[in-house]
Amino acid sequence: MGAGAITSAGREAGYHDLLDPNRKWYNNRRVVALNGWIFLLLITSSTNGYDGSMMNALQSDVQWNAYFHTPHGSQLGLLNAIQNIGCLAAYPFAPYVSDGAGRRTTIMLGATIMVIATALQTAAQSVGMFIGARFLIGFGLTFAANAAPMLVTEVSYPLYRAPLTSMYNSLWYSGAIIAAWTTFGTEYMHHSTWSWRLPSLFQGLPSIIQVFLIWFVPESPRWLISKGREAEALRTLAYYHADGNQEDPLVLYEFEEIRAAIDFDRTSGANVGWKAFITSPGNRKRLRIILALAWFSQWSGNGLVSYYLKKVLVNIGITNATDQLLINGILQIWNLFWAVGASLLVDRVGRRPLFLTSCSGMLASFCIQTACTAQYLKHGGDSLAHTVIAFIFIFYAFYDIAFSPLIVSYTVEILPYQIRAKGFTIFNFTISCALIFNQYVNPIAMDAISWKYYVVYCCWLGFELVYCYFFVVETRGLSLEETAALFDGEEIVKQQITARALHAIHGDVTSANPDHEKDSVEYHEKIDSEV
Repeated sequence: MGAGAITSAGREAGYHDLLDPNRKWYNNRRVVALNGWIFLLLITSSTNGYDGSMMNALQSDVQWNAYFHTPHGSQLGLLNAIQNIGCLAAYPFAPYVSDGAGRRTTIMLGATIMVIATALQTAAQSVGMFIGARFLIGFGLTFAANAAPMLVTEVSYPLYRAPLTSMYNSLWYSGAIIAAWTTFGTEYMHHSTWSWRLPSLFQGLPSIIQVFLIWFVPESPRWLISKGREAEALRTLAYYHADGNQEDPLVLYEFEEIRAAIDFDRTSGANVGWKAFITSPGNRKRLRIILALAWFSQWSGNGLVSYYLKKVLVNIGITNATDQLLINGILQIWNLFWAVGASLLVDRVGRRPLFLTSCSGMLASFCIQTACTAQYLKHGGDSLAHTVIAFIFIFYAFYDIAFSPLIVSYTVEILPYQIRAKGFTIFNFTISCALIFNQYVNPIAMDAISWKYYVVYCCWLGFELVYCYFFVVETRGLSLEETAALFDGEEIVKQQITARALHAIHGDVTSANPDHEKDSVEYHEKIDSEV
């Protein structure tokens, strides 16, 4: 955290003063088009949200329980956890495909696998076939979910990078809403297995759309530069960030900043490969934050409601399947509202305030929910049951203001390009481990000790608050490359700036643009002032 001077200078002398104040998301057709393609990437998260909500709802579906003989205990845990086990199987391959074949190709691969998997899930004739299809869904999702948020953050117009990347994980709830209300409607198909097959079929729709449209999405300029395709990267930046003007100061600044950072990491060897996460002090800081946030995102008590809402509601006397499905559907709408709202505030409020507010609110509301559940089981009473439901909603509002929008966007923005795919894989691997543990342990623990299991999460939420206070670093207002100052120190940043200046002095940017005979005067003045 000793890099304050460079960080402050970055906010003043970075790309912000190069942005065209008249180029907004609503009045510039190329920024509008770019955001439209980014939305195609954001719906990757919807597939994941759809799965959790669908599996939650199917536990209340009469036909699903009859067809698969009412799964319970370890079998129910496996049905929920198998998707994440599929994710684990793909993690060794995903970062290499993302870095080697490109972000778009990786998304295409993942979407294709998921289309096949959802078809198998829809046609399942046995619980084994259903489990196998869900394994394949998780396997394909890993590829798409590894590449999509990185492509969002690497191609976005700088002004909207943080809100759009934060929107990625927030749209988990859009899939959850569709699943919740689809299963609510199909629950009335009492005499047909389509009551669960139809929701299974709908799970593949986002992937089908991506298969047909992904090649229209621009490839990451950072990936293009890393592969020596600099002219293509410059054209992409210019087309979407400056109406095609390759001499625009913002475009030249972005291009040289990206190239200098990638060249520095490649030549220094400090930020390349898995070993880099433990050999560099800055990367060790990143790893500490990534691992913690990934685990916190699933171990904050939210896993109880996300996958076992039926058990939570049965504990407070709500046993009617229609009521359970209705509460699930309304809860997902509530979650989407708060998560999207927080996504739009990440640059205005900042990362640290959102994380600390979230942890404090979750701790208070979960403690009240625990106490009310305990009192209901001892004394009964509709008022206590209604209070528990109210605080489930309040808890999720606090969860959604940080852990829905920020865990993905914050992770990708603190990782330098050369290890971004690998670091994001570590993040997703940790989430899967936490989920698998939750999905196996939660139903067993709730059956064994009931509400007392909630106390474990109360204690853990207190730990989360303390951890975030001491270790979460504020990154508001910085570009992806400028965040290096917060973790790697001033000297690294100075070397990157010097490298960028040398590129400009020797006219290297001309080689990326054969038609470009003279760099902008504003750009050279910019480099001189930074050095």
